[in-house]
This record gives sequence, C-alpha cells and structure tokens, in this order.
Amino acid sequence: MVPLGAEALGLARPATGGRYGSMGAVPTVARWWSSRTDPQRIDLYTRWSYYSTLVLLPPLLLLAVAADWAGPGRWVVLLLGAATLATTGACLWLTHRGFADRTARPDPTALTVAVVAGAVTVGAAVPATADGPSPALPWVVGLVSAAVLLGLSVTVPTRPLCAGAAAGGLLAGGLSLAEGNPPAAALVVGVSIAVTLVALATAFRFTVWILDVVQEMERTRGVQAQLAVAEERLRFARDLHDVMGRNLSAIAVKSQLAAELVRRGREGAVAELTDISRVAEESLREVRDVVRGYRGSDLPGELAGARSVLRAAGVEVTVTGEDDAVALPTAVQTALGWVVREAVTNVLRHSRARTCTIGLSTSGGGADLRVVNDGVTADGDRGAGLTGLAERLAATGGRLSARREGDRFVLTASVPVGVRV
Repeated sequence: MVPLGAEALGLARPATGGRYGSMGAVPTVARWWSSRTDPQRIDLYTRWSYYSTLVLLPPLLLLAVAADWAGPGRWVVLLLGAATLATTGACLWLTHRGFADRTARPDPTALTVAVVAGAVTVGAAVPATADGPSPALPWVVGLVSAAVLLGLSVTVPTRPLCAGAAAGGLLAGGLSLAEGNPPAAALVVGVSIAVTLVALATAFRFTVWILDVVQEMERTRGVQAQLAVAEERLRFARDLHDVMGRNLSAIAVKSQLAAELVRRGREGAVAELTDISRVAEESLREVRDVVRGYRGSDLPGELAGARSVLRAAGVEVTVTGEDDAVALPTAVQTALGWVVREAVTNVLRHSRARTCTIGLSTSGGGADLRVVNDGVTADGDRGAGLTGLAERLAATGGRLSARREGDRFVLTASVPVGVRV
C-alpha cells in the first residue's frame, strides 16, 4: 500500500517547516498593528505604558523592602501584599477612567482607595523592615506616590502633579528623619524622591499631551474633509443652478411661443421646436461638463444667447460692448459669463420685463457689466442664484451689486482684468 501523507488525509502542513513549527501568529500580530491608524497606535502605546508601569508596583515594592526584611509575621506579609495590590488596582482604574473620558475629573472612590491603600502599604512596610533606620521606607513612600500620581496624570494638569510630587518627597524626607537619619541625609532623600516623582509625572503627562494633540489633529482632518465635501456640494449646486436656470427658462419660453404659434397657425413653430431641441442638447452637454468640473463660459456667446432668449420671450434687448468682450482674458469672460446667465434667468423668472439693457465696459484695469430690466414683480425675490454668483465673484476678487429702482432692477458686476481662477 502507498502510505498516505498529511495532504491525503486533509491535514494542513505548518506554514513554515523545520524544528520551530508555524510562525503564523507573528504575521497576525503585525497585520493587527498595521491595520491601526497612527493616532490609534499612539493611543495604545500611551495606555499600555501606563498599565505596564503600574503593574510593576508590587514587585518594585517587594524589592525595596527585601533588603531590610526582618522576618515579619504572616499577617504583616498578607497586609502588605493586599494593600499593594489594592493601591495598584485603584491606580489602574483611575488611569482607565481617565482615558475613557479625558474631560472628567478623577474618580473620587478610586482616588480614596488608592490613597488609603497606599497609606496602609507604608504602614505595613514599617514592621516588615529591620529595627532602626531603614532606607527602604522613604522609597516605599516614593513608589506609592508615583503610582497615585500616574493614575492622576491622565486628567490632572502638570502643576497639581508637581505639587503632589513635592508632597510625596516631603513625606519621604519626614519619614527618613523620623527614623533617626541625620537631617542632611533626610533632606537629600526627600529632594531626590521629589525630583524623581516630578520627572516621572511630567514625562507621563507629556505623553498624554502628545496623544491629545494627535487626536485633535485627527479630528481637525475629519472636519476639513467634511468641509471640503460640503464646499464641493455647494459648488456643484451653484454650478448646476447657473447652468440649468437659464436653459430651462429658455425652453419654457420657447415652448410657450411654439404652442402659441401652433394655435394661431402661424409659421415659425418648427424653428422654435428645433431651437428647443438644441437648447436641451446643450443643457445635457453642460451638465456633463459640470459633473466633470471642466465647464467654462464664453462671454460673447453668453451675450448672443441672452439676446436670442430675451427676444424670443418678447423682451426688447440692447447689448453694448460686445467687441470689448472678445479682448478680455478667459478667466474674466468666465466670471462675467456667469453673471449674464444668471441675469437672464432672473429677467425671465422674476419679472414681466419689456426692455432689458446689457452693457459691458472696460476701464481702469477692470471689466464692468451692467444689466437693467423693467417689469420687476412686487416680491423682487431673486432666490439663491445671486448669492451663489456673489460668492463666485468674491473668489476672483470681484464684486456684485443688485438693487431695485422702482420697477427696474439693476445688476452690476465688476471683475479685475488680471484675475486668475
């Protein structure tokens, strides 16, 4: 019989052979880490720096006391261990709550447990050490103070932390002096512990500050992205309004004219319907250009289109300055072309105009366009078109003025000739 291997039995081989077996867990951890964003990595690093440092408190206390261990009773050992674990747990809870809500104050219950358990830890360390002066007790005070300050440093500012470090150094120096050490030695011990606590607390506080800055930058990026999306939506809505407003108004006017010609049996209906088809096809092309974001506006073409549309609506039109329009830069023609388009839309939609005058002039390094029409309706509401048009001109350094003079409406736009868009 042919022996069956692992493949024949349906068993998968290890990812990497050899004496060390599979190393599949390492890529899994790497993928998990690489899937996190930079702010998330910094957050994880900061949190676990706190947690790992606080977890080291019990063994560090044991090492500090072990040098002067005096063979205490079992109850002292149990009390010291329980108090140390309680202090560590309370400080871990303070840290966890601080990272969960950076704006909240420290949990008073956890803080009380940490302080009381820390005091019991120091008290239990006294009978656990040898008789006479012991250098271990001041450092026990320093370790307990460091744990409490670390738990507070997530939410408490630097100055209160430095004050707490100074208080811890003072307690350690006082305990050293009470044990019979010389005042100079007690002073050195107290200052050393205070400086160590200040350095530790400010270092961890600095990491929290860095985390706050990174998270704020991430939130700022998110806000900027949302603003960019909102601005692009406004731009698209404005462009779509400016493109379709006049064309749809022209289609409506020409449709009414064609219907009237058909009812009266007069010639010209076919021409008007053909023109409607042309305007519709042009609108479709312009909408596609708006979607792609490449649409421009030719001022002479806009002036000619305005004359044709308004005359078809029965408005007597006078256009001046067409020769100056050809000589203007493309950017200026684009800006003023939008003004002509919006002005014609307003004449058709918001007035019963009989006459309309469109004048273009160039002087003093700028181009001025003035559109005046009569037959203004009572409400005089021009909708959102002029608002978007004013924003468009303001972006190019130009300005827009719109006012009503009796039954006449005057729209004036000025654009610097040297504008770039």
